[in-house]
Amino acid sequence: MVGAAIVAVAASAARAELQNENLLVQLPAGWKVDFQKRQDKAQISEMVPAGESVKNWTEMVTVQIFFGLSATPEQFKARIEQGWTGACPGGTSHLIAATPVRGYPSNLWAMSCPRNPGTGKPEHTWFKAIKGNDSLYVVQKAFKFAPSKEQEKQWLDYLDGVSVCDTRVPARACPKAM
Repeated sequence: MVGAAIVAVAASAARAELQNENLLVQLPAGWKVDFQKRQDKAQISEMVPAGESVKNWTEMVTVQIFFGLSATPEQFKARIEQGWTGACPGGTSHLIAATPVRGYPSNLWAMSCPRNPGTGKPEHTWFKAIKGNDSLYVVQKAFKFAPSKEQEKQWLDYLDGVSVCDTRVPARACPKAM
C-alpha cells in the first residue's frame, strides 16, 4: 500500500509520523489550502494567498500525486506541453533543470501563455515533477501576471525545496520531526 502524503500542507499532516514514500512540500506563509480531492489514483491540493480562492486567483500552487503512475518526468512534461501549446496560441515551454532530487528523477520547467483564452490574462507556470518509486509527484506555481525577478527567485527557491522521501530507503529517509 502506498503511504504517500503531502507533508506540511495541512497541520495534521505535518504532525503525522511519515511512512513509506512522501512528498515534502510546504504551505507558503500567508497562503491557505482552498481545494483538496482524492479520486481513484490521483490526489490534488490547490493553495492560494489567504485573500484569494481557487475560483478567483492571481497566484496558485497546485500539488498533484499520481499514485502508481510509471511515467517519467520527461513523459509528463511532454504531455502537459502538448495540451498547453494546443490550448494557448503562442504558448511556450522551456526546461530549467533535469536534476535528480534525493536520487529521484526530476524535471523543472516553465510554461508561458501570452493570453489565456479562458481568462484573457497572461499565465506563467513553473512545474516540478519528481518520479518516486511509488508515484509521480508534481508541484506547480502559477501566476496570472508576469512575475518580477524577486518573485521568480522566491518561487524557484520554493520549488527547489520540494522533494520526496521514503522511510523504507535509508538513503532517502524522511525527516523525523516535521
